[in-house]
Amino acid sequence: MPLMVLGHAVDDLYQGAVPALVPFLVAERHYGYLAAAGITVAATLLSSVVQPLFGVLTDRRPMPWLVPVGMTVAGAGIGLSGLADSYALTWLAIALSGLGVAAYHPESARIARRLAGNGHVGMSWFSLGGNVGFALGPILVAPVLQAGGLGATPYLVLPALVAGVVIAALFRRMHHLQSAVRHRAQAGRDDWRQFGWLTIVVVGRSIAAFSLNTFLALWVTQRTGSVFAGEAALVVLFGVGALGTLLGGVLAGRWGRTRTVRVSYTVAVPAVAGIALVPGYGVFPLVALAALALYAPFSLHVTLGQDYLPNRLGTASGVTLGLVVSVGGVVAPAVGALANAVGLRWALLALAVLPAVSVAAARRLREPS
Repeated sequence: MPLMVLGHAVDDLYQGAVPALVPFLVAERHYGYLAAAGITVAATLLSSVVQPLFGVLTDRRPMPWLVPVGMTVAGAGIGLSGLADSYALTWLAIALSGLGVAAYHPESARIARRLAGNGHVGMSWFSLGGNVGFALGPILVAPVLQAGGLGATPYLVLPALVAGVVIAALFRRMHHLQSAVRHRAQAGRDDWRQFGWLTIVVVGRSIAAFSLNTFLALWVTQRTGSVFAGEAALVVLFGVGALGTLLGGVLAGRWGRTRTVRVSYTVAVPAVAGIALVPGYGVFPLVALAALALYAPFSLHVTLGQDYLPNRLGTASGVTLGLVVSVGGVVAPAVGALANAVGLRWALLALAVLPAVSVAAARRLREPS
């Protein structure tokens, strides 16, 4: 399992690299807001469409090679993005990275679930790896591009190359991993109705969390007058969110997954609304509470989806993991347009409706046997 956690961190590092790359593209190539938003859409839209398709393919036949190849392609796309002269080529390079991310997730989640068995904490660690990798993306990108400009993007592919080679080699040598990658589930019936309700839960969470990630620093900076406070709010959001991912696995072992999901999103409604309403530095406790509430169910979405579709683990993983980032990334520009029209406070208040939708859908979920 540690190998899968590390691989997930490296792969999702390249998702986190995209928003960090955009300011450099704007500065050096003078992209406008629409062009900058288009770069984000390139990384998320293709991934959201293709990821479930990769899940369908891996359900028909295990493809463990997609794990190292997917993360390598994700890194290659980011590495090429700074070398392209035209916007169209840059967009295609970012889309290539999104394709690699899409190829990686379904098969890696299937393998991780086989290694974790029925333990919720094991999948929480796997999900935590992705969250940590996403947060590390800007930390890697900023110093490299500050030192070498966009021409230095090829250096960003190195983590993917190293991790891809190591994982491919270890897959061949470790017998328990070979058993996990070859195993195909044939256990019970697929419950598409329950999976449909779960998908609504995931979509509501995705839009709320991604939009909060996008606009929180700007909002806190406006409320406090401190850019440092805005950045600190993001640190709190991601740091406490990482703890929440692990906490979700622990709570699921005591309360059950569906109850944990319902309670978490019930708490998220006032927490997200409070971020928009509480003045000054008093927003920080609510940021921490919102992070716990939005991230605790993160890994539980994956295991619930896999248990609702026990014969289609790849498809379930492609939807629950793919929609987590992709749908939120596609809808975030619409939230920005709402903020331009009525103000950022009202746009953030509107986000509180989304975990309420997740709560309503989660009430229809039952604990898989």
